[in-house]
Amino acid sequence: MKVILQRSKKATVTVDGQVTGAIKQGYVLLVGLTHGDTKDDADYIANKIVKMRLWEDADGKMNHSILDHGGAILSVSQFTLYADIRKGNRPSFIEAARPEEAEPLWEYFNETLRNLGLHVETGVFGAMMDVQLTNDGPVTIIIESK
Repeated sequence: MKVILQRSKKATVTVDGQVTGAIKQGYVLLVGLTHGDTKDDADYIANKIVKMRLWEDADGKMNHSILDHGGAILSVSQFTLYADIRKGNRPSFIEAARPEEAEPLWEYFNETLRNLGLHVETGVFGAMMDVQLTNDGPVTIIIESK
């Protein structure tokens, strides 16, 4: 499992002209799942996201978690994180989990974040989405479970 975390001041995801998720400040998560990912992988990454100190304290040091600072999550499924471009010019996505594996695990991941105390908004699994965000920092972190 791989997540690209972007700290943002605001973000929205739109599908077919309809906003499906929006946050004011928090993290935009681009979530990729691969073969063999389990609930343990989702739990590991969810706990990292909740506990990571990516928000500044009064001295300007990253000492506050998203729970300390306040904020929400915008979670967007993104199979393209597992693109393989080593051969040729067209990416291969065979390393991405099949939708029937990935969707329930993505839903579990989002619910785990909720259970850890975060408000979670989402895109639509498998849909073509327009994601708009205002990066804060920018702070961008890649989190992998393996």
